[in-house]
Amino acid sequence: MTEAEERKPRSDEARYDPEITSEFAIPEGLDVPRGESETTSEFAVPEGLQTPQPPSAEPEGSAFGAPSTYSANTAPAAFTPATGVPLVSLVKDAPWQDRMRTMLRMPVAERPAPEPVQRVDEGGPAVPRVLDLTLRIGELLLAGGEGAEDVEAAMFAVCRSYGLDRCEPNVTFTLLSISHQPSLVEDPVTASRTVRRRGTDYTRLSAVFRLVDDLTDPETHVSLEEAYRRLAEIRRNRHPYPGWALTLASGLLAGAASVLVGGDPIVFLAAAVGAMLGDRLAWLCAGRGLPEFYQFTVAAMPPAAIGVALTLAHVDVKASAVITGGLFALLPGRALVAGVQDGLTGFYITASARLLEVMYFFVGIVTGVLTVLYFGVKIGGRLNPDAQLGISERPLIQIAASMLLSLTFAVLLQQERSTVLWVTLNGGVAWSVYGAMHYAGGISPVASTAVAAGLVGLFGQLLSRYRFASALPYTTAAIGPLLPGSATYFGLLSMAQNDVDKGLVSLAKAASLAMAIAIGVNLGSEISRLFLRIGSAGKRRAAKRTRGF
Repeated sequence: MTEAEERKPRSDEARYDPEITSEFAIPEGLDVPRGESETTSEFAVPEGLQTPQPPSAEPEGSAFGAPSTYSANTAPAAFTPATGVPLVSLVKDAPWQDRMRTMLRMPVAERPAPEPVQRVDEGGPAVPRVLDLTLRIGELLLAGGEGAEDVEAAMFAVCRSYGLDRCEPNVTFTLLSISHQPSLVEDPVTASRTVRRRGTDYTRLSAVFRLVDDLTDPETHVSLEEAYRRLAEIRRNRHPYPGWALTLASGLLAGAASVLVGGDPIVFLAAAVGAMLGDRLAWLCAGRGLPEFYQFTVAAMPPAAIGVALTLAHVDVKASAVITGGLFALLPGRALVAGVQDGLTGFYITASARLLEVMYFFVGIVTGVLTVLYFGVKIGGRLNPDAQLGISERPLIQIAASMLLSLTFAVLLQQERSTVLWVTLNGGVAWSVYGAMHYAGGISPVASTAVAAGLVGLFGQLLSRYRFASALPYTTAAIGPLLPGSATYFGLLSMAQNDVDKGLVSLAKAASLAMAIAIGVNLGSEISRLFLRIGSAGKRRAAKRTRGF
């Protein structure tokens, strides 16, 4: 090719001549290996740069298993408080309430394996039926006024009696639930039950405790069918006292309370009539389906009305003692003690609900009494809020009145006849201690009430441990003489006469006395559990023989 031909422009055919290379062509001598396809993308990963591949999905396992990256040899040191971890001891011969309560307060991993007490089939216990039986027992206990911790202890005892491990009961004010984890790789089984009706029947409560006691006893074999049958009988049992006996008991309670604060026989009769009228009106409202708030409001009106009527008639009696006696039959001491006990044992939601219930009952009583007192003051009734009710020169009469008050309170709570005598004596002891400290010793009423309530809780716990039963039948009625009826009345009277400051001070004193009662009862029970060891196989069998088993 000549020089002139080289200077000529190339034709289009020459551009695609295979012998002619492009400026982007790879120079000769530089060989780059190619894959199967010669065409590459600008988004392709350069050769020699390896990207990590995503790990394959882990096989499905349990949420309770250790992570794959965990190694026991390289695990960090566990945190331990400076004072160490407290060791909870488990006494085998203690009553089942103490044993179950101790295990409930232990971490799940540290609880001992259950030893089935009751005989079960070869395939194991029927888990849904055991959980249903547990919930039904817990429902009766919670509806009867038992504390949340004792209800959980009873539910836990039933589950462990039939060999169910890893059970977690949960009790609130209106809902019970229980969860059972069969194993670490199986789904949990959960059941719940709602408490819609509450009734005070300590006879039924004691029967449920006896059933749980038999379920936890290795020598008493109770099958699931037998347990269901006994539970059905407990539900069908009639109350031990008829309706007229309850009305008469409410009247005697009010009369005894009026004598306790200085009333005479006329005051006793007037307070009894007012309380019985209030009880019948409350039953009428309950039959019409009205809530308990209105029942308490209506029941508080007749005693206040009779007291105002006696004042307007210029009868030489202590009308304030009549009204105070009528209030004693209405004060919700049982719910107050249970609420404070739940708060002290860590069940704050249930405690808040119980105390809110107490507040509503108290507001109902305030509404009923204030309505009558207001109209009584408006029409010329002269009621003195500064009157002194307590009379220290009648100790024997006051002790007798306190014992009558405890006895009638026990009847209103539908207690077994075998427990009425014990709780009557316990109430007499409580008032004797209070009178000796307050009237004779000059100690403040709050401190005297706390000490007396502590002895009530201590003796009640001793009696319940002796009979392997609930402590409520031995303590609730015994705190009746200590309830702040007079402080409540004088606070309401001062507010009705537009002396709000003095009324609030008196109501605050009533609240302090109520808290002293509740804390004292709980403290006495805890002291008995700490220092007294009552319960063994021999004593258990002896207690069963005294009960007729």
